[in-house]
Amino acid sequence: MMKKEPIIGILTGSASDLGSAFKAAEVLREFDVPFEAGIASAHRTPEDVVNYASGARGRGIKVIIAMAGLSAALPGVVAAHTTLPVIGVPIASGPLSGADALLSVAQMPPGIPVASMGIDGAKNAAILALRIIALSDEELAHRLEAWSQKAADAVRASREKIENMPAIPPIAFN
Repeated sequence: MMKKEPIIGILTGSASDLGSAFKAAEVLREFDVPFEAGIASAHRTPEDVVNYASGARGRGIKVIIAMAGLSAALPGVVAAHTTLPVIGVPIASGPLSGADALLSVAQMPPGIPVASMGIDGAKNAAILALRIIALSDEELAHRLEAWSQKAADAVRASREKIENMPAIPPIAFN
């Protein structure tokens, strides 16, 4: 699957959001899926946001992950200027610790869809982006299935760590 050209774009509203971008990038690197990342503010550099969003498809981008805190206008502005899937990640910041950003990302007007993750949900945003890409990439779909199975196996193995409590019998999970 690995192409040199990026197929997922990560856009943050400010440098303070880069910690979340790194979390998404870690997942994308784990799956060896090419991506690009940048900073553009819906309020301070709106022309840059519009240019990025409207030109992304032509450069080979298939999904955009947009991250922002406070009013979190970035995901919606991106979605308004592209027909690509946009995944919004509200960032915990300010006096409301990201609740305002979550509502801004989740409450989009009809016709401007943004898939909203939970507050600081960068890892889930990357996984959702991979699932979208996997709709047309069978090899990536198989790698995602194996990854999910590994995560399930880890949960099952963790049951062995239960001490000082009566454990649920293994047959209850079958």
